[in-house]
Amino acid sequence: MKFVDEANIKVLAGDGGNGCISFRREKFIPFGGPDGGDGGFGGSVWLVADEGLNTLVDFRHQRSFKAKRGENGMGSQMYGKGGEDTTIRVPVGTMITNVDTDEVIGDLTSHGQRMLVAQGGKGGLGNIHFKTSVNRAPRKATPGTPGEARELKLELRLLADVGLLGFPNAGKSTFIRAVSAATPRVADYPFTTLVPNLGVVSLGVDQSFVIADIPGLIEGAADGAGLGIQFLRHVARTSLLLHLVDIAPVDDIDVAGQVRAIEQELAKFNPELLERPRWLVLNKADMLDEDERQAVAEKIIAELEWTQPWFLVSAIARENTMNVCQHVQRFFESQREAHVGRVDMLPNDVRLRGEEPSA
Repeated sequence: MKFVDEANIKVLAGDGGNGCISFRREKFIPFGGPDGGDGGFGGSVWLVADEGLNTLVDFRHQRSFKAKRGENGMGSQMYGKGGEDTTIRVPVGTMITNVDTDEVIGDLTSHGQRMLVAQGGKGGLGNIHFKTSVNRAPRKATPGTPGEARELKLELRLLADVGLLGFPNAGKSTFIRAVSAATPRVADYPFTTLVPNLGVVSLGVDQSFVIADIPGLIEGAADGAGLGIQFLRHVARTSLLLHLVDIAPVDDIDVAGQVRAIEQELAKFNPELLERPRWLVLNKADMLDEDERQAVAEKIIAELEWTQPWFLVSAIARENTMNVCQHVQRFFESQREAHVGRVDMLPNDVRLRGEEPSA
């Protein structure tokens, strides 16, 4: 199935029911007075995160969602029934943007988290509310208010701990196969991955993390070239970036220049990504003689003036790959220790600013 990570939908909440004009009519009660009830609230539209979904492909077939209208009020002071809410399931990691204002209105990052995206209309008032000392028989009622209508942009961002960066054919798919049970396509000829791949790296009890193979970037990706602009967004949630580089490229390609090119694309897309921990993984060490590997690696590190951790590996031979994973695991353990006692204040039930729940 083609990976779909972006979709536009229209949501329309239900209108509130109209208030009723009615008078009490019973035998022996000639002046019963007004008894028109209020209209019911219109149904609202909610988004709910579901870990059972992986893509937004379903929104290719259905792009409009509408909640039920509230029923009108009735006599005998009977209120109209409220309209049923409409719930839309989306994958965990979906970010919601209001298309009209270009404002990010929410982010669903955990299973079961709900977000109100269109508030149902309020029910109108029946004539029972307009009785006064000088107007004993009011013939006035108010209509229900319309439900909110919005056009929303849904954008799926992968929830991974580690993101693999690098030019096409850097060996990212081979690396993720070496360290996890994921089986992305690999071959002995140059090609680029077309969809992101997720793999779970398990080093023991309570020692695991999720790694994402982000499709290969090319120079100009942040400006729309190649596939990179479609998938750069997926590195936004990762805590650690592993930058894979082919240490023995063909045609005497400048390895340090490739690293700088990726850095420029990250800076164009989001300058904060460059401030994130990013480790250099020099891959395909098996392509060089054992006496030559270390010297070439150190030359690249010196040319880049690299200060963060770096590793020399051969993903296809699974050489030194688990050492990288062990360092990654220790990184996350230190991160958790630094955040001991932190309380997550994000409510599971999120509403738009200033909105009140419908009755």
